Amino acid sequence: MTRQTAIRLPDETYERLQTLAQRTGRTATYYIREAIEQHLDDLEDVYLAERALERLKRGETRTYTLEEVSRKLGLDD
Repeated sequence: MTRQTAIRLPDETYERLQTLAQRTGRTATYYIREAIEQHLDDLEDVYLAERALERLKRGETRTYTLEEVSRKLGLDD
C-alpha cells in the first residue's frame, strides 16, 4: 500500500529535481522517495545512537573492552 503526501520545495530544489528526472528518465517522485527513505534510515540510526548514549551516560548500560569481548567469545586464542 502506498499513500500520497505533498511537500513544498524551494524553487532551486524543484528545478534541480526536475532536471535530474529529465536527464535520467526517472520520475521526480522516484528521487523524492529515494531521498526520503535514505535520509529516514540515517535519522533513525542517529536517534537510536543518541538514546544509547544517554543510557550510557545515566549508567543504565555499560561498554566492554575488545579484550573482554574476545575473551568472552573465546577469540583470544
